[in-house]
Amino acid sequence: MPENDGPSPLLDQFKRGDVPRELREQAALGALALRPADQLTLLSWLSDDKDAGVAQVAEQTLTRLAPAATLAALARPGVGEAARAFFAARGLEADGAAGAEAESPLLPEHADAADEPAEREKGPTELSMLPVVEKMKYAIKGTREQRGTLIRDSNKMVAMAVLGSPKLTITEVEAFARMGNVAEDVLRIIGATRAYLKSYAVIAALAKNPKTPVGLALTLIPRLVERDIKMLSVDRNVSEGVRISARKFLQTGAARRR
Repeated sequence: MPENDGPSPLLDQFKRGDVPRELREQAALGALALRPADQLTLLSWLSDDKDAGVAQVAEQTLTRLAPAATLAALARPGVGEAARAFFAARGLEADGAAGAEAESPLLPEHADAADEPAEREKGPTELSMLPVVEKMKYAIKGTREQRGTLIRDSNKMVAMAVLGSPKLTITEVEAFARMGNVAEDVLRIIGATRAYLKSYAVIAALAKNPKTPVGLALTLIPRLVERDIKMLSVDRNVSEGVRISARKFLQTGAARRR
């Protein structure tokens, strides 16, 4: 993920509790190929899942974690204090900076299969026929082309998995921000991620995208250069509210320069 040590957008879905049991169970098994830091956070939540079966699976997975990789992952900035406290209570407490093992597989049985999805080429048609869990694996560990397909998937969990992929580049995010056939939630998350908004191309793409929620687009207008604001003020593809706001911003700017 480009310069982003924060938690994966996928974790927000689990935190809100709107994830089907099947997916929670797969996550509890460690089968979603998440970044180690995200996986530790998720396991700490799932060990107290409302479904006793899911909680039991998570507990079993916790006993199989590789200690060195776990300690290294816990040192990553993306791990919250609650998750660190959870593992500290179990005798695993990070005491330094994350090392090279921070991205090592947490489960020994995954060590030889970490990049398995990326090694199996599947095109858009094949991807569309996969179960949701398999789509999520490709979203996280697959190729750039596969991420470009899966970001448009009708299942929100799959799209969130793409945004949580450690392989995701800022160039891909810029392309997603321009897409008119992605869910509004995708654009909203891009616009709420500080690391992505370091790119002017992302800001401009979101502001100009008719699919971007109006409230988000309005916050981006002041960050555009004057040329782009002028274009936005007459762009019939965006909402009237965005055009009016762009015109007002131009008028205010002209008044300030007098």
